[in-house]
Amino acid sequence: MRRWAEFVLRHRRWVGVFWLLVLVAGGASASRTSDRLTVDFSLPGQPGTEATSLIVQAVHNGGNTTPMLATVTMPEGQTITGHEDAVAQAFAAIEQGVPDTRVVDEANTGDTAFRTDDDRTAYAMVFYPFPQTFDAKPPTEPIRTAVEGAVPSGAVVGVTGIDALAIGDDSGGPGVLTETLLGGLGALLVLAFVFASMLALLPLAVAAVSILATFLMLLPLTYLTDVSFIVQFLVALVGLGVAIDYSLILVTRWREERDHGKDNHEAVVAAMETAGQAVLFSGLTVAIGLLALIVLPVPFMRSIGMGGALIPFASVMVTLSLTPAILGGIGPRVDWPKIRHENKASKGWTKWARLVVRRRVAALLVALLALGLLFVAFLGIKIGAASSDSLAQSGPAVTALHTLEDGGITTGALTPIEVLTESDKASSVAAELGKIQGIDAALVSTGATSTADGRTVVVLIPDGETVNSRSVEVVRRVKDAADGMPGVLGVAGLGTAQVDFLHAVYGNFPLMLSLIALLTYVLLVRAFRSLLLPLKAVILNLVSLSAVYGAMVLFWQDGHGSDALFGISETGAVTFWVPLMVFAFLFGLSMDYEVFILARIREEYDAGHPTDSAVIEGIGRTGRLVTSAALILFLAFAALASGPGTDLKVMATGLGFGILLDATVVRSLLVPSLVSLFGRWNWYLPDGVARLLRVEPSHAHAERPDPSTFSQVGK
Repeated sequence: MRRWAEFVLRHRRWVGVFWLLVLVAGGASASRTSDRLTVDFSLPGQPGTEATSLIVQAVHNGGNTTPMLATVTMPEGQTITGHEDAVAQAFAAIEQGVPDTRVVDEANTGDTAFRTDDDRTAYAMVFYPFPQTFDAKPPTEPIRTAVEGAVPSGAVVGVTGIDALAIGDDSGGPGVLTETLLGGLGALLVLAFVFASMLALLPLAVAAVSILATFLMLLPLTYLTDVSFIVQFLVALVGLGVAIDYSLILVTRWREERDHGKDNHEAVVAAMETAGQAVLFSGLTVAIGLLALIVLPVPFMRSIGMGGALIPFASVMVTLSLTPAILGGIGPRVDWPKIRHENKASKGWTKWARLVVRRRVAALLVALLALGLLFVAFLGIKIGAASSDSLAQSGPAVTALHTLEDGGITTGALTPIEVLTESDKASSVAAELGKIQGIDAALVSTGATSTADGRTVVVLIPDGETVNSRSVEVVRRVKDAADGMPGVLGVAGLGTAQVDFLHAVYGNFPLMLSLIALLTYVLLVRAFRSLLLPLKAVILNLVSLSAVYGAMVLFWQDGHGSDALFGISETGAVTFWVPLMVFAFLFGLSMDYEVFILARIREEYDAGHPTDSAVIEGIGRTGRLVTSAALILFLAFAALASGPGTDLKVMATGLGFGILLDATVVRSLLVPSLVSLFGRWNWYLPDGVARLLRVEPSHAHAERPDPSTFSQVGK
């Protein structure tokens, strides 16, 4: 690292010019990169995806979309009976006015299941094509317009559905740029407090270059494979937080070295040798967590893993080149007015660390109790999709849904099961599958849009929404019954997609977990020159992740706080892809703080201090830094939570809570108490393992009680 630092300092002007060109090129390509991102949640090779492809190929809609429900409510004193033809014509107008739609209603099935109990409201299912872009809106208004143009006089038209409810009255929320600016503003306030000088602007400049460099590197990846639209949010917000954190660590260490009397050149080199090394290993751990998503047989998750791994890669490159180049040139002049000094450890954090070390058993028990309570909540997790009640609280879509519910219509109509059959066997298949427990109705449409090339789509309405890992049992029963049934070509729908996702993704989760844990352990053994410290780090990360899932269960699934903070009632489940995303990002991001803290503790121990003294000094030096870095990331995730869609909010709040939990309970209580308890065992690395990893072996040195451990504040 010293040689690299010397190289950057010798060529700092060229380094600055290079990153300036990257900044311009990244800014010019960011829009094009975003336009090339895709909306695709398919699971190639899974039965539901194959069935969806067949349905879309045959009738050009449905399969992987939940239908809109168009409703017609007759005026007071009138009923559907006697107006059947007029209502049928109103629903038929949808296919004429909205391209590539398929209507299933009473007129083409002969089933009165499409009427409410009071006979005042009728509804039709409207299947439409899956949107091809993130900005595409479901055809809620075109459907409403088509029906209103042909509805009986005085009747009220409504349109509802999972997608209509998810949009509600929301205009779409702030865009990626707005969210990034919000996160950046919050970060600037934190940095102004940390540095109390113009240096607060430096990490933001580094973050801007890192984000645009990531978008630039992402562009060629979009030509090699489809990349999910979710990546743009992660690049902007996670990239902002990570790049600022890395730069913050390096700049703070540079200030510390200067305050200890080193000239600017040597201060930059020393910071790179210490904090720079920690940044490098932190970036590798974040990248490992994301690249592990590649082992999952899900294209959009793989693309998030590949695209997301570019975030720490770009952040590390920019931090370890542009930051020292700037510090080596104008650093001292920018560090003005220098109100805060770094020549002593934080008094507050030193006192806290001393208290934790002195009461290490009590601190350990308090932390384990807090994590244990959240772990108990985690045991009740349901994996699935947000229930209809949580998607919106008001608006036309909610009104239409309540009209149906009050009239005795099951919300299972929001998530029907589509069965593709041979046309001559459609009726017999519907009759058999309609007998399955949990199926409210089995419908065969005679409409031309439900049949093509000798194939017909049979629609099954479950007696409840198939939106979580427990309510999809009816889908499993249908799939089991349909398997091998004459005339059945495939089963699709939202519930089927969840069943396939649970099988394909969570079935491979142990492999992903083992891969991440093993690679991270080996990397940290080399970084800390210890067998025990990396094992503790990996285990604590897994424990804190389970606690985060428990918090998500309490906040979102059970609704303890989601309504008060976001106006969203309990979701009833955690969206099936969110836990994987939270795991992939948090495992690496939270390890950042572990690396920063333990690297400093190791440095103090190698300088000859006893373990307890090293812990106190290490926490005293890094406590304020880690807390500030965590707050910056939290603000970035808070900005992400302001975006559209419940799923995005669930993911962002999970990441934000995980960062705060990790920086407080785990790194401020568990880490110092456990390192203090382990004592000499922290520092053991056998000679053979050291030779294999090409690092110096490590053995505990003789420790003498240091009276200053419990009496002094800092150095």
